[in-house]
Amino acid sequence: QVQLVESGGGLVQAGGSLRLSCTVSGQTFSFPTLGWFRQAPGKEREIVAAITGSGATIYYVDSVKGRFTISRENDMKTVSLRMNSLKPEDTAVYYCAASRIRGRLVTLTSEYAYWGQGTQVTVSS
Repeated sequence: QVQLVESGGGLVQAGGSLRLSCTVSGQTFSFPTLGWFRQAPGKEREIVAAITGSGATIYYVDSVKGRFTISRENDMKTVSLRMNSLKPEDTAVYYCAASRIRGRLVTLTSEYAYWGQGTQVTVSS
């Protein structure tokens, strides 16, 4: 049984920081790529960041480059997203996800087989 459990969301003022964490249980060796997605009300779910292995390849969507940092630790069972200089447009439900695809960057929602329940991030102006 594979489970992804997120934590760390909350309410923060613009310019503030938050750290999201996601712990993956069950068959972690089968997930070469972990990612963070977000979905704002009325919008499509979009990828925020992805990491392969312990950091061999890292991807960020342009809107968060230089502000967010993804990392993988705890024997690759935990993926974290450090979010600095938060903006109101970062407000969304954030999801972590796991993909079994190997050998290339994985950025589409359809390429991720397992998902967490989501954690709300709200940035006030």
